[in-house]
Amino acid sequence: MRISARADYAVRAALQLAASRDDGPLKAEAIAAAQDIPHKFLESILNDMRRGGLVLSQRGGNGGYRLAKPAESISIADVIRTVDGPLVSVRGVRPPELSYTGPAESLLPLWIALRSNVREILEGVSLADVASAQLPSAVSELTHAPNAWVNP
Repeated sequence: MRISARADYAVRAALQLAASRDDGPLKAEAIAAAQDIPHKFLESILNDMRRGGLVLSQRGGNGGYRLAKPAESISIADVIRTVDGPLVSVRGVRPPELSYTGPAESLLPLWIALRSNVREILEGVSLADVASAQLPSAVSELTHAPNAWVNP
């Protein structure tokens, strides 16, 4: 699985908004500077997040962006889907829409299992969890697997 720069930036921007929830709206420039994200790219991402119902924007001198819902109710999966589409696809196609024959037939259940695990993790972690450095225990345990931090 590959996390695009767009998805990474979107999650980081959402986390910045979650962390500063009580400070009022944040300007895109402030988010870009805090997270080292190219400003123009971030504007496009924030626009997608606004259309997706994850952030609200306010114009004016005191304007900026804020989360549309509490950080506890926005999963990492919500953010990624909003800016990148499905969490898992094969050649741009969702696994249930694929079909294989012969020795490749068992690839479909493999892709479905992969999608299920990705969903379980990313839907089970909220912006609030990450912003507070309190990952769910099941997710945190995965980081302690013997080869979790080792490149194959």
